[in-house]
Amino acid sequence: MNIPWIEKYRPKTLDDVVGNPEIIRRLKEFSKTGNIPNLIISGPPGCGKTTSIWALARDMLGDKVKDACLELNASDERGIDVVRERIKRFASTKVTLPDNIQKIVILDEADSMTEGAQQALRRIMEIFSSTTRFAFACNQSDKIIEPLQSRCAIVRFTKLSDEQLLERIHYICKQENVKFVEQGIQAIIHTSQGDMRQALNNLQCTATSYGKITKEFVYKVCDEPNPSSIKEIFQHCVDGETKEAFDIIEDIYNSGYSIEDLVGILFRNVVCFFFKFYCVKVGLET
Repeated sequence: MNIPWIEKYRPKTLDDVVGNPEIIRRLKEFSKTGNIPNLIISGPPGCGKTTSIWALARDMLGDKVKDACLELNASDERGIDVVRERIKRFASTKVTLPDNIQKIVILDEADSMTEGAQQALRRIMEIFSSTTRFAFACNQSDKIIEPLQSRCAIVRFTKLSDEQLLERIHYICKQENVKFVEQGIQAIIHTSQGDMRQALNNLQCTATSYGKITKEFVYKVCDEPNPSSIKEIFQHCVDGETKEAFDIIEDIYNSGYSIEDLVGILFRNVVCFFFKFYCVKVGLET
């Protein structure tokens, strides 16, 4: 069976989680004492929010984790009523656990819930506070209503660094016997923007499609223009050569990219390019 690498290499314990070491240390303290509060875990996609909570649950609950931990998507298309009913059934079901250890409900995409749905969950949290703890995973914690925030400890994850992605990608390439060149790995890191999930998906797709990780293969799989073209656009802008810059943009547009794609690609690269340009300029002038 060809298991997705994001599942095959998903960390099982808090010791295995990549990145955000201070937050992981804090979660380990919760696990050690068994005193876990309700949590709001916010941060960008692919930084380990849900994975870390599952790791915490495994560390705390051991072989009871399947019975005592429930993960739901708060944006379930069947509606929040279905989500609420599943939570009620889960929270009401008796599971034999050590003293002072509670069951855990993980709600993914919690910031997609309406205010009314969040108010309803607040009441459920109150009813089952003695037996169940709730962990809300979201991209933006400010979309969680104040009454829920006040009942939770808020934990803010940051995106993973290039170095953290690099170490993990190298490890997986070794485990899977994937051939690569360093420029290909850097292309994976560049396209993932700190998102481990996207990095591993792109890595697996490239390895499966081409058998080797090179920057050319990566950009084909990710359907992104080569960064050298983007760099040329910015360099022409710096040199005042706007026509040449627009010619490259037009070529990229005519190759099938939408205006939204172009804006997103340029935005992701502009800060990095001009920061490097500034550093070079300052270095030359000083």
